[in-house]
Amino acid sequence: MTDTSALRAETGEAAEGPFSQHQGPFGAFAIGSPSPQVGTIADAVRRCRWIAVDINASGFAMFFAGPTAERDRLVACFDSDYPGVSAATKFMSGTGGEEMVRHTRLSTEPRWWCDDGAAGSGAAFRDLAWVRETTPLVPATAGIAFPVHAERGQCGLAVFFGLQIALRQDQLYEIHARCFALFSAVARVRPGDAGLSRAVSKRELECLRLTANGYTSEAIARLLKLSVHTANQYLTQCAQKLNAVSRTQAVAKALRLGLIE
Repeated sequence: MTDTSALRAETGEAAEGPFSQHQGPFGAFAIGSPSPQVGTIADAVRRCRWIAVDINASGFAMFFAGPTAERDRLVACFDSDYPGVSAATKFMSGTGGEEMVRHTRLSTEPRWWCDDGAAGSGAAFRDLAWVRETTPLVPATAGIAFPVHAERGQCGLAVFFGLQIALRQDQLYEIHARCFALFSAVARVRPGDAGLSRAVSKRELECLRLTANGYTSEAIARLLKLSVHTANQYLTQCAQKLNAVSRTQAVAKALRLGLIE
């Protein structure tokens, strides 16, 4: 787990951080306070990792709730394996997340779980007020899910899990407020692209990164020991997944989302 001070240095925050500057009913960083400066999904991942460190969670994920009621599902934005996608996120994006999506649309009340395979880990949640137990979102572990909402009716879920989570009652409201603020910031960074970007493979990103550096398909194929046809196929797939009309636009979107540098 990354040390808190290292994360603060990475994100450029002062020792106290912006979260201590806005006192309110949700704790040190209240709803209505200025949202954190998030320019890319990578920025959001760093800030979410900071929250995970503060409660000693080993994993985290941010989701958008499915936009229609036809099929309730969690749409992954990012997780602790970014730019990859964890097995836990894939599981939560399946049918297991339907009940949580319905709850998220109606309430901001957090939900916690403790699977039978993680006996004893639920002690961090059982005595918390305004939090109810739910079916496990991630097998063989314990965790907590914070419903979050943003402008234009967007809603989602911030999930933290692990066997050593420590969360006090007075900390609960602050953590939830930070999740609210982070989700509001993420929702402004083209959420449609954020959801699509999760399907982009590492090899596709390699090809796109080389394209951004001026390499042709032939040069990319030589460097990665691929056929030119395969290199072009990776680039085409990457553009499609990012909803881009050209390689140039795909590069621009990937840069904005923090998928490549």
